[in-house]
Amino acid sequence: MRILFVSFFVILIDQVSKLLVKGFSFPIINFHHNGMYEGERIRILGDFFRITFIENPGMAFGIDPGSNFKFWISIFSILASIGIIIYMYLMKKEKFTLRFSLALILGGAIGNLIDRLFYGIFYGYGPLFYGRVVDFLDVDFFHFTLFGKTFDRWPIFNVADAAVSIGVIILLIFHTKTSEKKQTDLSEENTAPIFIDNETKENISST
Repeated sequence: MRILFVSFFVILIDQVSKLLVKGFSFPIINFHHNGMYEGERIRILGDFFRITFIENPGMAFGIDPGSNFKFWISIFSILASIGIIIYMYLMKKEKFTLRFSLALILGGAIGNLIDRLFYGIFYGYGPLFYGRVVDFLDVDFFHFTLFGKTFDRWPIFNVADAAVSIGVIILLIFHTKTSEKKQTDLSEENTAPIFIDNETKENISST
């Protein structure tokens, strides 16, 4: 399925951006990239858009359900990703917008799953399944309250979060339009006039 290339590019961009922010090293070739220190901010468009490096131990947009749920969140993400791939295969003849939105959601889910699965081991601070998700996109949209917590800025997020959000929005918009169109077509089909030729009319009247 060529649409999976969309998922691949989302994962690639997500992971490259996270490694550039957090830093990484290849001792074999004596290469080391320092990255940013946690909490560091780089202004891009004043205070409206900044690169702010944080790590969250839980879900998207900094939502932390608690350490006891980290393992199950990862398991759920794995099963959900497998489910999306199977569904995409079954829907391979459906409209591009549906498959594209699912590919974005899949890429974003796998992008954050990689952090939770491997970053603890890769950076030496935790076991498998207990890595922290790297967030760095810091945008000042509006003040709001979520789960009882008030935010004066939008929660810091990453490329994977953005891909999932965009994919869900596209899915909601186009799936709703598609469902409405199918209902309209079905309604028109049921209410369409039935034309009967003269011969059929005579046969009906004779009975």
